[in-house]
Amino acid sequence: MATTRMRSNRPTGVARLKSQCWSGICGIAGSAMLTFPTLAADATPHSIWEWGNLTGDWSGARTALSDRGITLTLDYVSEVIVNLRGGLDRQTTYEGRLEASADFDFDKLTHWRGGSAHVTVYQIHDVNQRNAADSVGSLGDPSNIDALPTTRLFTAWVQQEFPNNNSFRIGQLSADEDFSVMKSAGNLLNGAFGWPVLNGADMTSGGPAYPLATPGALAVFYLQPDVVLRAGVFSGNPAGNDCQDDPQVCNRHGTTFSTSGGVLLMGELAYEINQEDGAGGPAIALKIGGWYHTGKFADQRFGRDGVGNVVSLANPSVVEPLTHRGDWALYGLVDNTFFTSGQMSVSAFLRGQVAPSDRNLVSWGVDAGIAIEGLFENRKDDTLTMAVSHSRISARAAGLDRDTSAGSAGYPIRDAETVFELNYFVAVSPWWSIQPDIQYVVHPGGNVPDKTGKQAVNDAFLVGVRSSISF
Repeated sequence: MATTRMRSNRPTGVARLKSQCWSGICGIAGSAMLTFPTLAADATPHSIWEWGNLTGDWSGARTALSDRGITLTLDYVSEVIVNLRGGLDRQTTYEGRLEASADFDFDKLTHWRGGSAHVTVYQIHDVNQRNAADSVGSLGDPSNIDALPTTRLFTAWVQQEFPNNNSFRIGQLSADEDFSVMKSAGNLLNGAFGWPVLNGADMTSGGPAYPLATPGALAVFYLQPDVVLRAGVFSGNPAGNDCQDDPQVCNRHGTTFSTSGGVLLMGELAYEINQEDGAGGPAIALKIGGWYHTGKFADQRFGRDGVGNVVSLANPSVVEPLTHRGDWALYGLVDNTFFTSGQMSVSAFLRGQVAPSDRNLVSWGVDAGIAIEGLFENRKDDTLTMAVSHSRISARAAGLDRDTSAGSAGYPIRDAETVFELNYFVAVSPWWSIQPDIQYVVHPGGNVPDKTGKQAVNDAFLVGVRSSISF
């Protein structure tokens, strides 16, 4: 089971931070609204608002580097999220992430046909060590950029491409970039719509997903032009050997290069049409897949006492939990553009996952939503996305709560966590976007106890805004 990131010793001064952050929201939103008329007035090939990046082409240097096989990117994502009601703490959080990436085309650089390499480094920061997930207490992180503040190596790999777009990649990899991906959900802020909550809760240290990439290999085979098989093998524990702390603390800078914790095997068979940006015609993706982990996993309810009897983990006589060899999950998804009219297109996505109950916190989950692009006239690149995610606590974990509640009146029984999200992606320019966002979390953590331990955490209501700039 994954270890959740905990933070302590939070300083006071929430009211002051709220004032600053709300000013930030107003400033970002106000700047965006002021630029909208400018977009029309300066709609020329030389307008800064039509550049692909804020810093332009560097007087031709960017294009020259690309022609020689080197592509450099620098992106900054920042956001303010306010927990208005419920959860663990009503507070305001600011988080930012600077992403620096370099891509190398060895065909241009060294005449190594089909060879390429990639590296990404993050600088992640917040204010006063506050993050949205800690304020809510949820399984699905309200922010998919949330991570322990640090400078971190993320992915670094080399790849060989073969005829028919087949490829083999090896290095430090992140499985959430290639498996169980719903493209139409890409604008949503809650992490539940990216790497599934089931994976993050059930895999060791949350699995090989942001912000913890891990050594691995990925093979991609195109069985037909529109049918692709992906197969990956990853280190079983991205945090490293014998991590007893927050996994992100154990692998704070992304340089642990763990080979411990068994092996994680992942596979996916997909039928994909028009997945590239700018492709003509509606996009369609149908995927089925699964994973298997070779490590040992603790039972969610039962253990053994000092004489070897099987007892509930709630029993004070328990010495150690029962363990199970291996773990697995299966998933399937559909992501389809089903309606187009002029500049507007409507896509729907649906994903389901299932895992065994005895060794996992989450036994099944469903994510679904609708994305509408070009809803308003003259805003063809804006996108409105509405979605819901439901993650079911396993029967074995809920059984442990019932055992615990037998000796503690009012102790809540975990059942499920449900997230509703409404997001509007505003394309201010090709290099700048702004996203107002609303989230409502039912039973954060699956109905876990609050700080008193006598009742469940209340449902949480959050609002926020994200700004993304490509330099």
